[in-house]
Amino acid sequence: MNNNPRQVAFLALRDINRRGGLADVALDQWLRQSDLSDINRRLTTELVYGCVRRRRSLDTLIDYLAPKKSHQQHPDIRTILHLGFYQVCYLNQIPNSAAVDTSVELVKQNDLTHFSGFVNGILRHYIREQGNCLVEIPDSINSIFTPFELPKNPIEKLGILYSFPDWLIQFWLESLGLEETEQLCTWFNQSPSIDLRINPLQTTLETVESELQNRGISVNRISGLPLGLRLMGSIGAIQKLPGYDQGWWSIQDSSAQWVSYLLDPQPGETIIDACAAPGGKTTHIAELIQDQGKILAFDSIKSRLKKVQQNLTRLQLNCIDPQHEDIRKLQGYFESADRVLLDAPCSGLGTLHRRADGRWRHDPKNIQDLSQLQAELLEITQTWVKPGGCLVYSTCTLHPQENESVIQTFLTQHSNWKIQPPPANFTLSPEPEGWIKIWPHRQNMDGFFMVKLIKELT
Repeated sequence: MNNNPRQVAFLALRDINRRGGLADVALDQWLRQSDLSDINRRLTTELVYGCVRRRRSLDTLIDYLAPKKSHQQHPDIRTILHLGFYQVCYLNQIPNSAAVDTSVELVKQNDLTHFSGFVNGILRHYIREQGNCLVEIPDSINSIFTPFELPKNPIEKLGILYSFPDWLIQFWLESLGLEETEQLCTWFNQSPSIDLRINPLQTTLETVESELQNRGISVNRISGLPLGLRLMGSIGAIQKLPGYDQGWWSIQDSSAQWVSYLLDPQPGETIIDACAAPGGKTTHIAELIQDQGKILAFDSIKSRLKKVQQNLTRLQLNCIDPQHEDIRKLQGYFESADRVLLDAPCSGLGTLHRRADGRWRHDPKNIQDLSQLQAELLEITQTWVKPGGCLVYSTCTLHPQENESVIQTFLTQHSNWKIQPPPANFTLSPEPEGWIKIWPHRQNMDGFFMVKLIKELT
């Protein structure tokens, strides 16, 4: 068992970089094979997610300081340099000398000893250059010190400073302007918070709040959400928190909690969750209807559907029927549901702080493909709604091609559907069109889009 947090981080990053693996999956696999203390597990997690997020910034440093560009480096050396630079640039609690020395040790530990001098030299060169930066951003946690002149083009400049692809920076600049784009970049480069949704069928918010505080965990209530708590600081293993085994709560970001409130399910209704896994919104719906009614929970990926079953078992819910189905091939549900939730597959561009590799996995072509899938799923699920019933369409992306465009096209093609704005007491303010769009840096929660559609009586 490995008890070196930087070596575990290196092994996870090597899998991600060589095999194109998902960051969270690779990290989890290597953590399971390690023997790390809690504090070292946190360091490993920070190093892996940080290096993945900051890849462009770190590569730019290699491009500037090394004789060969980052993509021309030995892949393992490139990974080790990422780890070294990340510690020097972003982890103020780690002395520069320790960042350099541990990086050189990684070189030796992984049979790359002949690169020791190179890694030592390039990291120390950067440390010496830090005092002569041409561009210095006061908050180095969110951008990067650069010992070279940045491009004057704002798209490239922000892409390097905050480590995002140019196309995404361009989209945000066009949507938000320079100041808010920097605010959004800063928000996405922070470690995500953990929000809880209390299960009122098993406990109360006050009970959970008290138990967590007794454990020494800082807890804040979430404005507008009657059953939402936000955990602050270090909390340890989730499964060891009070109330986990008893089904007192679920982990669910506040943005996602709002979706079920917009759906407004009622006891005794038949409700379909079209893309249910891993079950956060499904179980929330069940709690809101007091476990009285029928919820069909479809998902096309069997392994993910198991998480739905695990969640409803832990939360002691009985009204959910998980079914392994590809809804594009599903027959027999015409006008059978009072309410339908389509939490559509999307690019996740509102949750880039949680999905470290998300910024590198998507491009405009991919967005176009996703929008076509979303439109197809919406066309299918709208047939399940009874006249007078409703459908909530939601995504955790901020791209209008996946959101506003999908809905506008749908409404143009279906005159018997209309948008129903949320009620006046709904804390989140809708756009003039009636849908809700959450920008993370404005509302301090995941980016989300949600809209409630009503099927008119015929």
